[in-house]
Amino acid sequence: MLKALIFDFDGLVLDTETPEVLVWQSIYEEHGFELPIHEWEKTVGGYGISNFNPAEHLAHLSSGRLDAVSLRSRYRKEADVIIHANPILPGVVEIIEEAKRAGLQVAIGSSSPHSWVDTHAKRLGIFDYFDHVICQDDVAPGRTKPNPDIYLKALEQLKVKNDVAVVFEDSLNGVLAARRAEIFVVAVPNPLTAKMGVSGDLTVSSLAGLSLEFLSENMRKTSDAFKS
Repeated sequence: MLKALIFDFDGLVLDTETPEVLVWQSIYEEHGFELPIHEWEKTVGGYGISNFNPAEHLAHLSSGRLDAVSLRSRYRKEADVIIHANPILPGVVEIIEEAKRAGLQVAIGSSSPHSWVDTHAKRLGIFDYFDHVICQDDVAPGRTKPNPDIYLKALEQLKVKNDVAVVFEDSLNGVLAARRAEIFVVAVPNPLTAKMGVSGDLTVSSLAGLSLEFLSENMRKTSDAFKS
């Protein structure tokens, strides 16, 4: 029986990832360079696959003419303007409310820090929907996604086993983390991560219209297929 839903945050609850890549692309183009999008993609949802730093990379390309700290500051300011104008992604609130009515617990499991996730969740008016919020601050350094630690910590705080929980993810790093924690994962690729071929045990284009009944049925089918 399904007992808990665990949501990634960036790109899943709020689209922070598309604005960030668009801003970096714009900054790179302004200085006559092209953002290496394939390297950037590897950092989405966690830094397990790549340590690519776009500010340092651009500063290096400019032979020191540009300062990484200033670039990072400009990027953050411009991206935040766009992010603050973005709404909660479709279907997120609806499935959380359905889960609450059904007596399920809900949590956030994010590779971002509490200072980022908590602030945005409170600003959006959804922070109190979640029974627990687990972020990079809650696991050992270097153990964010694609390592399973954040999701294992979520299970621990929710006091549920992995076979009665579902993770919602948009990134390759996040899907890997959920699978390593052996939790059923629903992939909901955003416009950026869809290009990376992200897929889960169940893959949907949006959470809009997704019901707990449909989710439970897919979990059952996956479990039956695994046993056979």
